Amino acid sequence: MSDAEWMSPADLAAEFGIPITSVYQWNSKGTGPRAAHIGRHVRYRRADVAKWIEAQYATPSPAQ
Repeated sequence: MSDAEWMSPADLAAEFGIPITSVYQWNSKGTGPRAAHIGRHVRYRRADVAKWIEAQYATPSPAQ
């Protein structure tokens, strides 16, 4: 397992330029990227973060 594959909540917050409290809120609400709990630590796979980002794009509504 490569360290580059995994991100901490602080890494995720820094990557998006957001407060770390936002990342913790996503975790508690279940709205953020899929997280792995490794002992007491939360980690995110970069692939899961990329999938989550893609899912955040709004689906265009059909032309009326």
